[in-house]
Amino acid sequence: MPGSDLRLSSLGVGSFPGEASDAVDEQIAAIVSAALQAGINVVDTAAHYRYGRSPRAVGEGLRRAFAAGISREAVFVIGKGGFLRFDDGPPTDFDDWFGRHIAPKGLATPDDVTGVHCLAPGYLARQIDELREATGLATLDAFLIDQPEVHVPRLGKEIMHRRLQTAFAVCEQAVKQGKIRCYGISSFDAFRVETDHALFQSIASLQGLAARAAQLVHRSDTAPAAFRIIALPYNQAMTESFTRFGQTTGSGQVTSTLQAAHQLGVFVVGSHGMGKGLLADKCSEALRRLTPALENDAQRSLQFNRSTPGLGVSLTGMTDPLHLADMLAVARNMPLKRDQFLSLFERQA
Repeated sequence: MPGSDLRLSSLGVGSFPGEASDAVDEQIAAIVSAALQAGINVVDTAAHYRYGRSPRAVGEGLRRAFAAGISREAVFVIGKGGFLRFDDGPPTDFDDWFGRHIAPKGLATPDDVTGVHCLAPGYLARQIDELREATGLATLDAFLIDQPEVHVPRLGKEIMHRRLQTAFAVCEQAVKQGKIRCYGISSFDAFRVETDHALFQSIASLQGLAARAAQLVHRSDTAPAAFRIIALPYNQAMTESFTRFGQTTGSGQVTSTLQAAHQLGVFVVGSHGMGKGLLADKCSEALRRLTPALENDAQRSLQFNRSTPGLGVSLTGMTDPLHLADMLAVARNMPLKRDQFLSLFERQA
């Protein structure tokens, strides 16, 4: 991870799935604690996950792990923000909800919102503080603005970028205050689509926005930006960040997202590691042949993800201890060798 001496595990625990119940809270807390004690040291959550319950469940899991002897310095916690959090479920009257919970506090205006996503600096700053409080951490290791590209259809890319630069300034200020160590964006589409797609985002361009935000916050033309991480979907069915070439690195070279990120010093986190469970029992015969020591297709799917060159961590959201057992079984094996992994992309005769 750029800017950190901690070696991150190739697999990480997510906290997205599950109903909003005490039982699922306990399952997530138990999995986080057990995973950290077993050597998985990356945990991901978001301010809006499960109506705000997931960050608190992650916090409980962290407390249990720390009480068991895991040091804070040995853990990397990612928090995401941007989507509005509805504590009591989606409101029947959004305008009324916004007028009672957001506008009176000066956190955002209706123009800051597209659908249920908000890029207002006040709202993002509050979400950073809410995540710190929920997890019990004084400092988040990374904060990701989640899917800012959803604003492009309404605002256009130029205006969205101006607002994103302001959001990056909020993140730079949070770094300056010791609330987060680094920041970036999490995207579903932006790093996978073709370059002529409206939602496409260039990593180099995002770094440019971050550089200007850092200059403004730190009042220095040479202040380094803390934009060091991106997250994107990656699994056997979503390999675009590895196979699709469209990113540039400033030297005129056109590369894949994963290769460009590596060259630009940006760490990549893979989300949707199991395709929301759809890949638990699906993989190619070629992958099965390469992974005879693994017990099932869920394990093979995780092995595929973590073996991908350029992918730093592959996240999997889970609430079932059996899913953690699969992750730990994979972690006990070495990733596929590079030539083995690349053979999976060769055209079959």
